[in-house]
Amino acid sequence: MYLIVGLGNPGSKYAHTRHNVGFDVLEALSRKLNASISRERDNALIGECFVGGQKVILAMPQTYMNLSGEAVMPLANYFKIPPENLMVVYDDIDIPQGHIRIRKNGSAGTHNGMRSIVGLLGYENFPRLRVGVGQKREGYELADWVLGHYIGEEQEAADKAFALAADAIVDYIQNGIDSAMRTYNTKKEKKKKPEPPKPEEGAAE
Repeated sequence: MYLIVGLGNPGSKYAHTRHNVGFDVLEALSRKLNASISRERDNALIGECFVGGQKVILAMPQTYMNLSGEAVMPLANYFKIPPENLMVVYDDIDIPQGHIRIRKNGSAGTHNGMRSIVGLLGYENFPRLRVGVGQKREGYELADWVLGHYIGEEQEAADKAFALAADAIVDYIQNGIDSAMRTYNTKKEKKKKPEPPKPEEGAAE
């Protein structure tokens, strides 16, 4: 059994803001899997479905971001989820807007939702999928940036990232975390080696 958690803040005020990418990815995933995330349990909205014969629990904590662990811990305990079958999806300002990164484990970093989850679970060795929202623009405070809505073409890039993340989660469930990382982690563009100058016409080679 798998538990896929998307982090965000509940309520219309925060809907589709940069800090709520976890919710947006879960909504994209629920559409892909034809699963409704509407049942209340343990401070979260949850839905259930099957992927390749594996039961999957989709969860959106309703605790507000900095208390996310109060929803994740009881769900993980109730469904007896092993760490490697728990994936948490959340925003990251250090990743370019629209890009995604998957990791097998790691520290909570500065993300308050992840700090709450790691603090209550007592372990860090679970997969996570981070969706880039980019560094804040000049003139913005950090809180205003992450709690703000997308600007212009950012929305189109964000929607593509949500769909890409949903595909990556399905790959993770069906084929394992290594496959998802190999296939979906956004690769940095390699710098092209400069071509040697062409000899001038008539010049001896």
